[in-house]
Amino acid sequence: MSSLEVTVDGISDGQPIAEEFAFGIRTKDTPFTFGPNISPAIRWSAGPNGTKSYAIIMHDRSVPTVFDDANQESKTIPADLARMDFMHWILVDIPASTTSIAKGAESDSVVPKGKETGPVAHGVRGANDFGMFMASNPDMAGDYGGYDGPAPPWNDELLHEYVFTVFALDVETLGLNGVFSGADALAAMEGHILASGEVMATYTLNPDLM
Repeated sequence: MSSLEVTVDGISDGQPIAEEFAFGIRTKDTPFTFGPNISPAIRWSAGPNGTKSYAIIMHDRSVPTVFDDANQESKTIPADLARMDFMHWILVDIPASTTSIAKGAESDSVVPKGKETGPVAHGVRGANDFGMFMASNPDMAGDYGGYDGPAPPWNDELLHEYVFTVFALDVETLGLNGVFSGADALAAMEGHILASGEVMATYTLNPDLM
């Protein structure tokens, strides 16, 4: 499989993600408050012959599988706890003529109840995984489209790793309608990926890891 060269402005491979791109930040007075949550500019090299669309998926591959002790004073989430993927951004059906998304195009703040899913000027948004974590909060519950940045538990002993992946696909559309997930998008891509590339960066709210 071919490789795409992916660049995320302001985010270097293997380095910490700046607070301007985060859903949650730490201050001197509180371990968590909402951050600027600006989507970073991302660009990539053109896909191989036959590329008819692109897709972007950003996920945290370090999310705890058990949240009982998350953000609890005098408790920690051990680094060796089993981990799972958490989707932060799903954008599919990006036209083949597009090889960049501008800064702020997919988020310029934290939006209570989430940004809209579905078609936008530069593709089709899926629903990230923030919706399931906000479901119990009536002020925040909803389907979260577009980009929502890092917000790991502030008492997690593991540094979280966030992966921005761009896929070149041999179809113009994945045919996904309604509110679809990152898992739905990945399943629809099977057999259609011509090339991909990624940038991995880190984030934490644990002061011992900063």
